[in-house]
Parts: sequence; structure tokens; C-alpha cells
Amino acid sequence: MTLPQLDNLVKIQKLKIEPPDQNEFDGMVSSAKRRLQDAQVEGLSEEGRFSLAYGAAHALSLAAMRWHGYRSDNRYLVFQCLQHTVNLDNAKWRVLDKCHNQRNLAEYEGHLEISPQLLSELISITKELVSLVEELGPI
Repeated sequence: MTLPQLDNLVKIQKLKIEPPDQNEFDGMVSSAKRRLQDAQVEGLSEEGRFSLAYGAAHALSLAAMRWHGYRSDNRYLVFQCLQHTVNLDNAKWRVLDKCHNQRNLAEYEGHLEISPQLLSELISITKELVSLVEELGPI
């Protein structure tokens, strides 16, 4: 099912149209759920938990985009499109965008400072994403 808002991003070459694939979708969701479960292990470092939760959120966001028949080469776009793909509140995808920026600081500049509050919000939003993506149903 295509979405007019995302079709506009296709026109400016920010997204690509690509038929959804059930196996790909299922794999992304399954992987995300395992990472989210691991991110909730209290004995892990906050940095490790953040990385796992961020990876889960990204996989779920990409799965939602793929369910609708789109693909993005830009990691940040999958979060920004959540308002259209699963009707996620703007404030919540903005938290994910903040996490994306934090992840980039860690990956490219070696600097990662994660507050317990941000980690808690990331895990909470990612749990919500699991439900929203699963509500999409089979492709």
C-alpha cells in the first residue's frame, strides 16, 4: 500500500519503491524483538543497551517502510516516516531521531553519552513500535 506523503519522497529520490517481501519483513521484526529483549538486560552497559534498542527501533521502522513498499538508503528517514507508516506521534519519532544523532556521534566521533532517561524513552518507544508494526499484519 503506497502512501502519498512517501510518494513525494520518491519523486525527489529520497525513497525508492520496492515491492515488499514477507520473509524480509518477518526477519526484521524477529531480529528487532531479540535486540529489544537484550536491550532490557539490566547487567549490560547503558551504551550496549542503547545500541541494541536503537538497532531494534531502526529494524522496526525499516520493516514498516518495507511493508508499504518503500526502501530508504538514509537511516534517519525511516524514523521520520513513522508518522506515515505506523501513525507514530511526532514527538516519539523525534526522540528516535535524537537517538540517531547520538548513535552518529558514537559511530563517527567516538563520543556516546546516554542518559538513563533517553535509554528508557528509547526502549519504551521501541516496545510501542513492535505493537504498531505487528498490527500492520501480513504483507
